[in-house]
Amino acid sequence: MLDAYVIEEIKRREREQRRDDRPVIELPLPQPVHRPGADEPADRDDGRKDRGVVIIDLG
Repeated sequence: MLDAYVIEEIKRREREQRRDDRPVIELPLPQPVHRPGADEPADRDDGRKDRGVVIIDLG
């Protein structure tokens, strides 16, 4: 007779195999647009960034 650990390990492997066999949906995602200055560090603040204010009225 097999140990309980071995039986559970076999069941776990079978579940993983079934999970891997399921079809996967791949969404066509647009390629990221490269903007000049996008690779600069975010903490740099020399006034070139557009800044704004958002007001949310909850009343």
